[in-house]
Amino acid sequence: MSRAGRTGGGRGRLGHVLSSVATATGCVLFLGGFVWAAVLYRPYTVPTGSMAPTVDAGDRVLAQRIDGDQVRRGDIVVFRDSVWGGLPVTKRVVGVGGDTVECCDDRGRLTVNGTPVDEPYVRGQDRASLTAFETTVPEGRLFLLGDHRSESLDSRTHLQDANSGSVDRDAVTGRVDATVWPLSGAGMVDRPGSFADLPGGISRPGPLGPLLAAIAAGAALILGGAAYDPLAALRERRRSLAHNGGTHA
Repeated sequence: MSRAGRTGGGRGRLGHVLSSVATATGCVLFLGGFVWAAVLYRPYTVPTGSMAPTVDAGDRVLAQRIDGDQVRRGDIVVFRDSVWGGLPVTKRVVGVGGDTVECCDDRGRLTVNGTPVDEPYVRGQDRASLTAFETTVPEGRLFLLGDHRSESLDSRTHLQDANSGSVDRDAVTGRVDATVWPLSGAGMVDRPGSFADLPGGISRPGPLGPLLAAIAAGAALILGGAAYDPLAALRERRRSLAHNGGTHA
């Protein structure tokens, strides 16, 4: 066998080994990412437009499974509460236990403990709420509003209830990290910086971004590894045809 033939065979064996390693690594990343995401996240379909334009009616979202103690102001959460009908509800947390939440200041803004909060996510209106209110959130509970304030039935609707419209932290089942459907609106849900300067700050983004990156990298490695052998065979066939053609000439 010629030196060129031995070298070509060595390259082929090395390429096959590398493609196998890439495929195996890709499977680990792809399947591991999916399994871990399934453990940490749960899908929900938003039934109403009360959180528009952040999340529209019919949108499919992914909510990280968290404990109520992990909730911070500004989070969009999914919760169940018998007073609210017992079904999954999606709203934004604007106040936590001990907060005094009031609307509105002279610029139409919501205030938390006297600090005005800018809310760029609120659907176009001049005031954070068309109805004025003031309440102190009981300890261990949350005060929640929809982003579409003129259409949302939220804590303001329940102000006359025993707990002044608040919801127990333990009622929270997840924190929304992303919209996944429809694809035209798919993307991560940002944490609003408006609440960052208040005590406790805002929550950190969940691990969904890195998990999606791992899944995408895994898919790329699987496709690349699987494509190597057919492409190598096609390349060798073309070389053989070119060599045989040159010999006959």
